Amino acid sequence: MHRGSCLCGAITYTIHGELGPLAICHCSKCRKATGSAFLAAVQVDPDEFVLDDPQHYLKSFESSQGVFRTFCGNCGSPLFSRRPGPPEVLRLRVGTLDTKLSQTPELHIFCADKAEWYEPDDTAPRFPQGPPP
Repeated sequence: MHRGSCLCGAITYTIHGELGPLAICHCSKCRKATGSAFLAAVQVDPDEFVLDDPQHYLKSFESSQGVFRTFCGNCGSPLFSRRPGPPEVLRLRVGTLDTKLSQTPELHIFCADKAEWYEPDDTAPRFPQGPPP
């Protein structure tokens, strides 16, 4: 089981299942959404994801057609993105985990858009666009 929260702690979540592979996305939208060189995310089963938002701070923004980036409206922490589906796809921002993450990056995607001032130093495969089918 994994637990996480936003920066201010108003929104918490629990994941009762396994985490998918750790992917590092270098696309310009992910860089803007995080304010950093990349976004680190894992896919989680929406049926095993339990969100607690008692103050109703959860907000979302449709950053591209069918992709909703979800964040805390109080502190601004990016929490996950969601594609309604079917099937629904939920990609959790691993920086919001409060439990330890033992995974290392399994792939880098959209490397053609990578920030010119950052060079990954791991051995995970790199793809110029999205992940392979």
